[in-house]
Amino acid sequence: MNRRMVVFLLSRILFAEAILMLPSVIVGLIYREAITWCFLPAIGALLLLSLFGLKKPKNTAIYAREGFLVVAAAWVLMSLFGAVPFWLSGEFDSIWDCIFEIVSGFTTTGASILSSVEQLPHCILFWRSFSHWIGGMGVLVFVLAVMPMGEERSMHLMRAEVPGPVVGKLVPRMRDTAKILYTVYAAMTLLLVILLVAGGMPLFDSVCHAFGAAGTGGFAIKNTGIAYYNSAYIDIVLSVFMLLFGVNFSLYHLILIGRIKNAIRSEELHVYIGIVAATVAMIAVNTLSIYQNVGLTLRNAFFQVSSIITTTGYSTVDFNRWPAFSRMILLLLMMIGACAGSTGGAMKVSRVVILFKGVRQEVRRLLHPRAVTVVRMEGHTVNSGLLRATLIFFVMYIACLAIGTLLLSLGEPDFETNFTAAVACLGNIGPGFAKVGATGNYGFYSGASKVLLSLEMLAGRLELFPIIILFSPATYRRVGK
Repeated sequence: MNRRMVVFLLSRILFAEAILMLPSVIVGLIYREAITWCFLPAIGALLLLSLFGLKKPKNTAIYAREGFLVVAAAWVLMSLFGAVPFWLSGEFDSIWDCIFEIVSGFTTTGASILSSVEQLPHCILFWRSFSHWIGGMGVLVFVLAVMPMGEERSMHLMRAEVPGPVVGKLVPRMRDTAKILYTVYAAMTLLLVILLVAGGMPLFDSVCHAFGAAGTGGFAIKNTGIAYYNSAYIDIVLSVFMLLFGVNFSLYHLILIGRIKNAIRSEELHVYIGIVAATVAMIAVNTLSIYQNVGLTLRNAFFQVSSIITTTGYSTVDFNRWPAFSRMILLLLMMIGACAGSTGGAMKVSRVVILFKGVRQEVRRLLHPRAVTVVRMEGHTVNSGLLRATLIFFVMYIACLAIGTLLLSLGEPDFETNFTAAVACLGNIGPGFAKVGATGNYGFYSGASKVLLSLEMLAGRLELFPIIILFSPATYRRVGK
């Protein structure tokens, strides 16, 4: 393993985190908040550690093992240093609460231990929401966009961080790919801020909620969430943009270069839209008796489906009170998630499609042993390696849910709470059902359970393997031993 290169890359990433903390300091100064000083120790420590990246190692080779290790270690270190302002602010009860909250922010989960967020200073609220935006596209993608790095090293880092079964380049140079992704991401976020302000939402609120929607996070800055604004316009705008941020960003690149037909033909996009349309209709019919108003029923169903399938986690209603059928639909959406290559979490639509097609292929093979059958996705043949990887990911995902639920049950006997908490954290969704529902929080869990859920959030955001590799002894052995 090229340890010096790993340290070099990590120091670059920590330097980027120090820079990304500065906007929160500026917000604190604008609102004249004395607590703004709590960011300075974290920024100072990050800048000090970044000095290890001043001198580039002679051997800059980095392979898959180093790539996965850098990505996993970077997210852990970013979370630890990102929690420092929370801890120094005195607004959180324990260091475990601080770590849980910032991990939830960076992984765009949106699960919170806070029962009241309106008491927090603006600079803390901003850092909390900004962490969604940073984690949505990924800080390593940001580093690739702004810092020169060889193509081989870039590809290994990109593959380890960007969600989805397959990661490819939009253009020949990986750095240009990262720039395109962040340009689209920033432009869509800015447009959302403008639309929210136009709808009457204050600028600070608009920026924070745009960060949450863009990163498909879900941290609200009001105790009652988006319901606080009681605006059909705001609900619809956020619903549409949550869905847009749940689309594979490579499709936006195709649209920008004029290949609109290719983008529209995306099989994953068709399935994604179909799932949204079908589930909105089913939930609307099932909950019509609660709201007794077709317009309001459709609005609530559309918002919650958009929020859950994209793993954003915003809420306008307490869906704990919905009928069992509607809640089961939401649970399935929590596990499916958004499109690959988006800022959404969970298993991803493309993997679900591949799994179903793989099952169909196996059934046909049993019925017609001599027939030649292939699985096709987006017009291309899915090779056996990708099929196997998708199946392994699915099995590991279910195993993580089972283990997480089992361990949580040691401290909290409520199965519905524990299971949906594990689903919500591993899928980076935020709210679950029962005690961790739309009107609840995770504050009642013990410190050990919060650490476990934090690991689930990290594993879900990085799609399991980087975190497993980080804690595997085999990662640190020399090749040949």
